[in-house]
Amino acid sequence: MNRIVLIAIGSIFLFGSCKKKKEEAEIEARKTESKTTYANIAYNAYKDSYDKAVDLQTAIYTFVDTPTQANFDACKQAWLDAREPYGQTEVFRFSDGPIDDIDGPEGMINGWPLDESYVDYVSGAPNSGIINNTSITIDATTLESLNEVGGEENISVGYHAIEFLLWGQDNTAPSADLPGQRSYMDYDLNTPANPNPDRRGQYLKVCADLLVQHLAEMRDEWATNGSYRSYFINLDNDLALQKMLSGMGILSKAELAGERMFVALDNSDQEDEHSCFSDNTHRDIILNAKGIQNVYLGSYTTVSGSVISGTSLKDVMEKVDADLNTTMISYLSNAQTYCEAIPNPFDYAIMSEVVGGSGPIMTAILQLQSNGNKLAEVAHALGITISTELPE
Repeated sequence: MNRIVLIAIGSIFLFGSCKKKKEEAEIEARKTESKTTYANIAYNAYKDSYDKAVDLQTAIYTFVDTPTQANFDACKQAWLDAREPYGQTEVFRFSDGPIDDIDGPEGMINGWPLDESYVDYVSGAPNSGIINNTSITIDATTLESLNEVGGEENISVGYHAIEFLLWGQDNTAPSADLPGQRSYMDYDLNTPANPNPDRRGQYLKVCADLLVQHLAEMRDEWATNGSYRSYFINLDNDLALQKMLSGMGILSKAELAGERMFVALDNSDQEDEHSCFSDNTHRDIILNAKGIQNVYLGSYTTVSGSVISGTSLKDVMEKVDADLNTTMISYLSNAQTYCEAIPNPFDYAIMSEVVGGSGPIMTAILQLQSNGNKLAEVAHALGITISTELPE
């Protein structure tokens, strides 16, 4: 082989090697940038959640101090509004982050399902609950200490405790398309509909205070100089992506498709739905799925309408495996479409179809399960291993 040919072959190999190194460097750069985008989305989603919780807190204080129907309705709307950003933060769970680490406040924020009789009166038990046990002091320390005492369903604080205190049990027929029908007069000190209106009002205020406090903690963890954000940004790229993908995969396949949807469908029981008092479960499902899509695409629309965006997993996968990336984007879009097609109220919908059928809930469940499996494929393409099952 003559010298010219050898030089040509060497040049080809050198060019190929340089090109490969350049591509690898570009992929690593995108991974690094995706960590910042993820942190920015987390911060803004938790900030929105905090801000809307403050609005809810304000509405609750106004109502308890002046219990009228109009003020009661304002509280309910504030609760529904507060759920919109928070539902999109669920994607940050199951990723070994601050929300559900050993000291994380998740159980104090979004714990469910809730045993109503642990908090207040229920049908057939007019004196049940912490509120009606006048030997229990109603303050933040006490209510926090009572959360999940004696059982996982003994939820004393958080969104769903507030939800129950605003709507009450949903004892209406699912076909009636009505949420719980608690009267605002449960809080009227002069002509209360039920005993202990003063304690009920205090309980509602304390729950609002704690919700604001815990969401402030999450916002601050992801702020520019936040403790967890600093730790996360400095993680090895692949470890950070593993955390991101784990949270997405577990939420999609195990938690949302499984615990929050399949269990309710399989049991045909409204007690198993996520927001059973307010009939807001359909929004919970849509928002949880949206949160997964937000992270993969690297874009979050704030409550004010501004868009937080940047380099994301989508951009990383575009360089690693363009075909798989296109499929993943399509799967996420399909899941969003199917979740939005689930009829409202959810408690009626679960009684209108069966497990294994072709109804809208089952269709969404299957797509969310497929999304979890596809996210595991994405991880594998990146040289990462994740589980899509709930941790023990």
